[in-house]
Amino acid sequence: MKIMNYPLRNLIYEKIKQHGNITDAELMKLTKDDVDITESQFNKTLLDLEIYGLIRVGWITKNKRRIEDAKETQ
Repeated sequence: MKIMNYPLRNLIYEKIKQHGNITDAELMKLTKDDVDITESQFNKTLLDLEIYGLIRVGWITKNKRRIEDAKETQ
């Protein structure tokens, strides 16, 4: 049985939509459960999703970000 290669940004966006809003650490942990990803790949994917207008990323503290679905906050 062949498994389709699901794009990383779709996987991450689906997790954000399921939770509504989530911290970057929680999202990284959930994503690592499904796929092997580096921190730089994770950050690039978040940046891409933010540029596409699908998510919003804001800082909670110096090292912690809040990620939310942009469509739910409108």
